[in-house]
Amino acid sequence: MCDAARPINETGVCPECVKKLITIKGPFCEKCGRPVSREGEICSECMTSDFSFDGGKSIYTYASVSDSIYRFKYMNRASYGKTFGRLMAREAADWLEWIKPDALVPVPLHKKRLIKRGYNQAKELADAISEVSGIPVADYLVKRLKNTVPQKLVGKKGRGINMKKAFIVEENVVSFKRIVLIDDIFTTGSTIDSLSAELKDSGVKEVFFLTISRGGT
Repeated sequence: MCDAARPINETGVCPECVKKLITIKGPFCEKCGRPVSREGEICSECMTSDFSFDGGKSIYTYASVSDSIYRFKYMNRASYGKTFGRLMAREAADWLEWIKPDALVPVPLHKKRLIKRGYNQAKELADAISEVSGIPVADYLVKRLKNTVPQKLVGKKGRGINMKKAFIVEENVVSFKRIVLIDDIFTTGSTIDSLSAELKDSGVKEVFFLTISRGGT
């Protein structure tokens, strides 16, 4: 995703950029998807945190996609969503088949940020993943109430407070037993956790997440 005019493959990524993509290798923490030393291990972060989500997966190391994610979010490259989404669907195909979610739910933006950006990057990803996987997108379920400070600008201890009561479930979710949340980056998990808690409080049985990347990789 270099914006150069080059031959591309079926995912929409040129051969040179494909070489730069580095997938996060396992074994993974069964809760948050962080790389750990042994299969079936729970990472130290999840051992000391009471996360509401049931599990998740991030596809690429942050270092290998950070520039592209920045352009995707802040430089009007909404089209990157289709490319990233196709890559995510391909790399997570077996995992999604194992989870068998009822729906994909993109993490919503506050209306002010949505107007400013012009699109929700998580919705762009979810739509592309849905096209490949056939899993429906239910972006109408949740609304963002707080125009929170970007998590990257908040210290680790303040991220949970920043996201407290940031979302509200607007639709009846009792028919959704298993949901996969879609976002661009998993950092501390505060955003995913806050949204998962609201969905579970409203009746969803299990909530997982899928992101392009995760911080610290």
